[in-house]
Amino acid sequence: MLSRIAESLFWIGRYVERADSTARILDVHVEHTLADPWIDESAVSRSLLSVMGTPVEDGARAGRRELLEVLAHDPLSPSSITGALGAARENARRARETVSSDMWESLNTTWNALASGRWRAVAAPRFFAWVRERTAVVNGLVDATMSRDDSWQFFVLGRSLERADMTARLVDTRAVPGVGAQWPLLLRSTGAYEAFLRAYRGSSTGAAGEVHAAEFLLLDRLFPRSVVHALESAEACLEALEPQPRRAGYAADARRVLGRARTRLEFSSPEQLLEDLHAQMRAVQEACSQASLAVGERFFPLAGAVSWTAGRS
Repeated sequence: MLSRIAESLFWIGRYVERADSTARILDVHVEHTLADPWIDESAVSRSLLSVMGTPVEDGARAGRRELLEVLAHDPLSPSSITGALGAARENARRARETVSSDMWESLNTTWNALASGRWRAVAAPRFFAWVRERTAVVNGLVDATMSRDDSWQFFVLGRSLERADMTARLVDTRAVPGVGAQWPLLLRSTGAYEAFLRAYRGSSTGAAGEVHAAEFLLLDRLFPRSVVHALESAEACLEALEPQPRRAGYAADARRVLGRARTRLEFSSPEQLLEDLHAQMRAVQEACSQASLAVGERFFPLAGAVSWTAGRS
């Protein structure tokens, strides 16, 4: 398939997942700050912005309003919810001959609702719930309307890389001083709480509960939002896109990077991961970034980085 189409589908998967996961992370943050009236909101917001890769300059204000503007409503930033969904819509426009009409209409309708600005006046938890619903609709339409060919593999590859990265960022908020959301809240934010209770038949509080919750979100091979499951899905997509039977090693740089990241997690105990949680999650994020660069160099080297600006139609 054309590298232009492949790149667009890859980034649609990444941007839709980024919007969904950012909404989940912000939902955890807002609930956590509202539940604790003594929390230092500025310190927490600065820590969260640092985890999300958008640190605040010294002296700049960083309250809840500024946090939501940067990570939820900024239409020019692909790191924000609005910017990511706008970028997904733009990439769908570029690949209009490949994506289904239902998928295009869903992304276009979502972007039009965001561009109107009416969601800025809505309570944050309601906005986050709407974003999760809209991204779930897009993913459902992809599952229902796309053939399982290379276009599907590129979409799932992008989604899996972004999911591993964003789940690592969500878990990383547990390790950052001043943020420290509880494990039950992290499980609920990923939609994992009920699945966790069925798997472990117990509470997620206390020392044993923390170990089990970390194991579930990081190492579980059956839960689709765990880091290991997302990395395995990305590896499977790479193998399907470029099967290369070899007697030794892997030719693709992306597969080597992801394989090392996955095995480093799988051969560590949950207790070891908790001891150095921040460094472990940073390693996962760096691996996803390196793998994304390797995918771009291998499959769409002439296209360059995907960018999006307001005003394009």
